[in-house]
Amino acid sequence: MADRGRASGIVACCVLLLAGLVGCGGAAPAGNGTAAVRQLLERRATAVLDGDRSAFLATQTRAAGTTGFDNLRAVPLADWSYRLTAVHLTGDRATADAELRYRVRGYDQAPVTAARSLRLTRTGGRWYLTSDEPARKAARQLWDQGAVEAVRGAHSLVLGVGQPRETLREYARLADRAVPAVTEAWGAGWPGRVVVLVPKSLEGMAALLGAPASGYRGIAAVTTGEVGGSGTAPADRITVNPDAYAILGDLGKQVVLTHETTHVATRRHTTAATPLWLSEGYADWVGYRRTGRTPAQVAPELERAVGLGTAPSALPRDSDFAFSGDAGKLAQAYESGWMACRMIADRWGEARLNDFYRAVGDHGKREGSVETALARVLGTTPEKFTQQWRAYLRSQLR
Repeated sequence: MADRGRASGIVACCVLLLAGLVGCGGAAPAGNGTAAVRQLLERRATAVLDGDRSAFLATQTRAAGTTGFDNLRAVPLADWSYRLTAVHLTGDRATADAELRYRVRGYDQAPVTAARSLRLTRTGGRWYLTSDEPARKAARQLWDQGAVEAVRGAHSLVLGVGQPRETLREYARLADRAVPAVTEAWGAGWPGRVVVLVPKSLEGMAALLGAPASGYRGIAAVTTGEVGGSGTAPADRITVNPDAYAILGDLGKQVVLTHETTHVATRRHTTAATPLWLSEGYADWVGYRRTGRTPAQVAPELERAVGLGTAPSALPRDSDFAFSGDAGKLAQAYESGWMACRMIADRWGEARLNDFYRAVGDHGKREGSVETALARVLGTTPEKFTQQWRAYLRSQLR
């Protein structure tokens, strides 16, 4: 989501990631020290959940340091466990692959999974960890980046690294305003709470997403979660780019978090059948719904195009929302989706807009999803809808 004033050129959007795909399959073979390593990891997991620093440090060498435990202390964990998938022994040294599974208390209905790479040494017949790090090409966890601080809101949990506590409180205040605003627009059929991750920098954000930082420069926030949420997946995470977010105005900051919270609320009905113009346009519609901002204020790129006689002839394709594309084209794609959703709300009513969104996502596959929903919910065709949308742009932006 973004501050649609566009002065800073900041745009953010939802990133849909399938949950539960991180890690290796298959159990580690028994014998050759595997059982001892597994027992070591069980003791380590118990120490994390018990908050027992001494027991945790007893599972590792002194050289491993204390940050692994200290960085985690503020995170409200309901579960923490390792699934050992491979052990490679070389005398008194070993490397291991494991899948870390954890749940944040009060938010995650199922474990978050993270691939870890472990190094171990054997001293006096006992195994000890010398390092516990993200596996190669795996995303980092927030506590891999430093000591986590937690701030609880009425409807939110904000976890941050390298941020002043007052800054995290402000995120919680904004998230606490976003949740009821989204519920008012979408309805109460979602958990009504959000987890917000605030790393220290853009690079920290990219590391949490397991992607190059260049792909998120200027992106204020993204939401990750399971497409078509099954109800048995971990809670979505709103991950903030603090560098981009910090230069937004007060309205822009609120709109961004309300936009991203909308993605959390609509996840169950957002599937491969949902085009980005609808998912992003709807999230923008909720974000700006009670702000009093006019179409010209929210959609300056489209206003410019209408004035020049170069308004788009069709709704944007998914490829038009690429982060690495032209900034003006990307802004116009978001604005076009927002105007389409605004038009539906204006002409058919907000309830029909929600019904349309659900009908498209629940179709199951992209082919025919929009066409079927237009006919069943709005009583129109893609051709007529596009004509109405183009006329709406001219009437609202001239």
